[in-house]
Amino acid sequence: MKSIFNFIFYIFLIMSNNIYADEFATGKAKSETCLGCHAIPGYNNVYPTYKVPKLAGQHADYIVSALKAYQNNERQHPTMHANAMGLSEQDMKDIAKYFESLK
Repeated sequence: MKSIFNFIFYIFLIMSNNIYADEFATGKAKSETCLGCHAIPGYNNVYPTYKVPKLAGQHADYIVSALKAYQNNERQHPTMHANAMGLSEQDMKDIAKYFESLK
């Protein structure tokens, strides 16, 4: 009985790792545009008074909330507004989970 339990446990573990790897790859692919600014420590863009935040390790819910705020013009930044407008709810979640997983 114990060996059956162990077998089922390992199958579940392998499957969950594959699902996580797929989600990670999806989020990474969707975030390529973001990395141009948000992966450069201390980067300032053409708006010199606006520091570009590092997103690695940031909570996914916060990133999704911020992207929605840019979509709705509740946060003001022309580049971020344009980028956010092209994202679906699932895109935002995938990108946010990817950045949350980074350190």
